Amino acid sequence: MEMKILLIEDDQSIYEVIKDRFAGWSFDVIRPADFSNVMDSFALEQPQLVIIDIQLPAYDGFHWCRQIRQTSKVPIIFLSSRDQPMDMVMAMHMGADDYIQKPFHMEVLLAKVQAVVRRTYDYKEEQPQLARWHGAQLDYARSTITYGEEVVELTKNELFILSVLLEHMDQIVARDELMRRLWDDERFVNDNTLSVNVNRLRVKLEELGLQDVIVTKKGLGYMAISERRA
Repeated sequence: MEMKILLIEDDQSIYEVIKDRFAGWSFDVIRPADFSNVMDSFALEQPQLVIIDIQLPAYDGFHWCRQIRQTSKVPIIFLSSRDQPMDMVMAMHMGADDYIQKPFHMEVLLAKVQAVVRRTYDYKEEQPQLARWHGAQLDYARSTITYGEEVVELTKNELFILSVLLEHMDQIVARDELMRRLWDDERFVNDNTLSVNVNRLRVKLEELGLQDVIVTKKGLGYMAISERRA
């Protein structure tokens, strides 16, 4: 089945190259009709994935990422020539699933897109609907974690990371293993991206009152602590 990608990119040549290359992999790449009102195109087209440049006419990519995240959990990948670490950190904090720097290799972009699509749309079907941990309830279908009366939403990356750690309760999961599981191929991963996702997950758990339930083993990786050691 063909999957629709909304490419929020004002460079016509980049759009045409990506559209042509992705067509062979059953991806229908479309652009906004009006870059000053991207949300109209998003609502009309209902894409399964969004790729956003940062530098755009009218409003930047961060603006549109915030707008999309207010209404949807659709996977978002940033594609930008800006190479400042803070740009990547901002993108991930806003709920982006990945950040690719221009100039880029088409094979890398395609691999990233395929990995995000697999873990977003295939992974859910293989997981249990609910899990309990330290008295909190993890809802895989809704991508939320509830503790008492409080509920927080997790991004797809945060949910995936937490689920992998829970699979190996009280065991260290190496950073390289997390990157392989999350992005399929660690060669395409910026190490800082994993740190941002884990730290953001920790903050959300702490907001619920779940402190120190994920520990860092320096130089080794991360570990989820079981109920019996709480």
